[in-house]
Amino acid sequence: MDLIKQYNKKELTITVKDKIDTITAPDFENEIMDEMGKFDSLIIDFTELEYISSAGLRVLVATEKELKPQNIPSVIKVNDTIKEILVMSGFDKILNIE
Repeated sequence: MDLIKQYNKKELTITVKDKIDTITAPDFENEIMDEMGKFDSLIIDFTELEYISSAGLRVLVATEKELKPQNIPSVIKVNDTIKEILVMSGFDKILNIE
């Protein structure tokens, strides 16, 4: 997994490349949680993500739960392959997906 974090004022974009699996999901979660409280909006960019496992999906749910009480918007940018996984698993109903 290759991960890049960029701030534009109080908007954080996290770009993730390659794959998120059981090995890399804890690092992905730690990177997000380390930034909690520092941003007003979060964009997770999966346009170059090739694969996401159930462990990666769990991180997305945990992130969304963490953001909801504070009403922080999050947007997930995805390619067609990852979008199909998110839609098939029902994540399109709980996440703001582009």
